Amino acid sequence: MLGRVSLLTELAVRNLGVINEMSILFDAGMTVVTGETGVGKTLVVGAIDLLIGGRADAALVRPGATEAEIEGRFINGDTETVLRRLIPTHGRSRAYIDGHLATVARLSELGRSLLDLHGQHAHQSLLSAAVQRGALDRFGAIDTSELQSLTDELRSVESALAELGGDARARLREIDLLVHQISEIDDANIAGGDEDKQLDSAESLLADAAEHQRAARQVIGLLGADGVVADGVGQAQAALADRAPFSDVAERLDAVASEIADLTAEARSIAEAIEDNPAALESLRERRQLLAGLRRKYGTTLSDVIEFRSEAAERLSVLESCEERAAAADNRKAEIEQRLSAERQRVLAARVAAAPELAAAVEMHLRELAMGKARLAVAVEGEAGEQVSLRLAANPGHEPLPLRSVASGGELARTMLALRLVLTSGPPTLVFDEVDAGIGGTAAQAVGRSLAQLTGSHQVIVVTHLPQVAAHGDNHIVVEKSQASGSTMVKLRTLQGEDRLVELSRMLSGSPQSSLARQHAKELLGAAAASAATA
Repeated sequence: MLGRVSLLTELAVRNLGVINEMSILFDAGMTVVTGETGVGKTLVVGAIDLLIGGRADAALVRPGATEAEIEGRFINGDTETVLRRLIPTHGRSRAYIDGHLATVARLSELGRSLLDLHGQHAHQSLLSAAVQRGALDRFGAIDTSELQSLTDELRSVESALAELGGDARARLREIDLLVHQISEIDDANIAGGDEDKQLDSAESLLADAAEHQRAARQVIGLLGADGVVADGVGQAQAALADRAPFSDVAERLDAVASEIADLTAEARSIAEAIEDNPAALESLRERRQLLAGLRRKYGTTLSDVIEFRSEAAERLSVLESCEERAAAADNRKAEIEQRLSAERQRVLAARVAAAPELAAAVEMHLRELAMGKARLAVAVEGEAGEQVSLRLAANPGHEPLPLRSVASGGELARTMLALRLVLTSGPPTLVFDEVDAGIGGTAAQAVGRSLAQLTGSHQVIVVTHLPQVAAHGDNHIVVEKSQASGSTMVKLRTLQGEDRLVELSRMLSGSPQSSLARQHAKELLGAAAASAATA
């Protein structure tokens, strides 16, 4: 019996193809969908395909409508998930998960975990290389936990080595570079973050030394004891001496004379300090070029250069102190690689051994499903056999090709059914379309029995035109077409009792009221019930 898994419980479709509006309720077990040829049964599967991220086409929108809408409800105990897809006549399709906007990629990812399509659609999870590898491992009971653990550990050690500076040669190269960079900055003996600004001022002074001195001489000449300014002030002082009304002015003139004397002395002192030294100027300019070169290499400002030096010193300290740790990590890496190599060989051998056994088990079911001459091959390649590919040759004389290359939807669907019978894992809901294409008689009965077997671990939905398959359904839905107001309409009905006998009779003979067909329909239902009881 199915445990607590998410099952598709309801599908609502509006304005898709000939479907105006319909809602289907699904239950656990096997649900069969039948109807006359051309009535639109495959639209049900197409709607499910769109619901889980299938390619949208505006041509699918019902004529006269602006958009098609598909909703699906999945329930797991008290938890439900609602997927929704809108396909407009113009523009991109839109996806929603539980009422919230989502990307189609996210819708597809979630949808594939809930439901698998088998037939002409491209959502079969078993077409994935990773799923095929996992299927082979489960079939052969191959334990890959140690392989995964060692792979993860190797990745962790390699990451740690990268943080330590990679391998020994890489670390030595980085140490050499850091030593050079630190030495280059230290040799510059930077006075501080604003040294370059101070050098700007010093260069300006040295570059214009002669003009500065000339200006100073001119000032001293004017303000000095023999200068016209000092002489004029002296004459003014003499004129006001002992003149009471001008005592305040005389005091101020005394202060001016004192200030002129101070200014003259200061100008002379500054001029004497200014050195007209071309050699010193050249040396200063070289210093500025050196600091500019450091800024180009290590930062926009000298403060950045100093900070770079500090960080480089810290990194150098780490590298120089990590040699012991790095050596231990290198040894651990070598040990893991040795163990990993042995584990890869073990897993490879196990996968190679399990591959033909899986192929034989699937081929046995293919013979029951009217593909008696089909040949399945399980190709295993790679160091640990990680490249697993299921390949099918449906007819004699053909080389097995990857399942994605199988042209016939019916053959692919039956191959998937055979795989599912061998491998019970996978999404909880399986949908089969075209699984009964091109078969009949005992092969059709075998397909029906095989599909019913899957209900022990999956919810199964089957679109079928064969009564031998439909008789095995736990639930039966019929698709019917009608005309209304000049428009084609499609509706669905759940069949039970007499209605189901009528539909099976139609499928058997085309004559729903045929007593012989009704008797045959009862026999099919009885045989299906007996098969289920002994399963």
